[in-house]
Amino acid sequence: MTITEPTETGKRPSRITAAQLRDAGATRRPRMARVKIRIGAILTALVVLPVALAGLLPLPGSTEQDLGSRRLPPLTDGHLFGTDQLGRDLLARVLDGGQVSILIGVLAVLVSGLIGLTAGAAAGYFGGWCDAVISRLLEAQMSLPLLMMLLLVVALFGPSVPVITAVIAIAQWPEVARLTRSMVLVEREKPYVDAARTLGLSHRGVLFRHLVPNVVRQTSLVVLLLLAQAVLLESALSYLGAGPERPFATWGRLISDGQDYVTTSWWLVTLPGLVIVLLVVGVNLLGDGLRDTVRGTKKGVAA
Repeated sequence: MTITEPTETGKRPSRITAAQLRDAGATRRPRMARVKIRIGAILTALVVLPVALAGLLPLPGSTEQDLGSRRLPPLTDGHLFGTDQLGRDLLARVLDGGQVSILIGVLAVLVSGLIGLTAGAAAGYFGGWCDAVISRLLEAQMSLPLLMMLLLVVALFGPSVPVITAVIAIAQWPEVARLTRSMVLVEREKPYVDAARTLGLSHRGVLFRHLVPNVVRQTSLVVLLLLAQAVLLESALSYLGAGPERPFATWGRLISDGQDYVTTSWWLVTLPGLVIVLLVVGVNLLGDGLRDTVRGTKKGVAA
């Protein structure tokens, strides 16, 4: 089958076939972006919805022990994920721990996004000493070993939920600030900014009424991608014993508690780890798909 194109005398066949048009990069990228969004949304929903609805599901309490049912394999006696070394339902433990891990991740990316958006926008718009100070802070923090810095701060201030949330937020704000700064540097040179200044709008008004709304969409996609990193950081801290103190059953602590039984009770480590993988992969695919969609939209508008 060939594609016809109009001419002055009518229509004539084109050398570009329908298969070539379908496989072209310009048409393949939007299609792949939609596939990423759908798969990412499904994987994310498989984790987030059960965690959010954990209190409504017919599951035993996450702290209810039954020493006679210790380390039951999955799909045994009504335990979908099996039981742990104290006879507690592993699925209930995973969902309960997910509430803590996802809550810390969401709060951390919101705080880091707010700090990074404000600092990056100020550095990009005002420039001068403001840009120099913020840029040096970015470089200094990004030169430090991330996990070691997190462990040090948690050891100094204690492994509470607010402290871990603040630590992860402070660790992630440079990513948002760098992107925001680069976009504001481009936006501030556009004619609408000069028009706003000519009309007498203050620098603060130009920044927060015009520049920030124009860059917040792209920044929010980076914040979404940072959610996966925040969950991984919290899980790593919990695995190393620096996570929220008990009785919080975070995903990292579940893996740490079950690693002594990995050769005999594989589900204690594998299933919580699989839940983390599903969430991280789902969020990354969703963020990548949305970013590709935004880029395609901007290119279409520019064209």
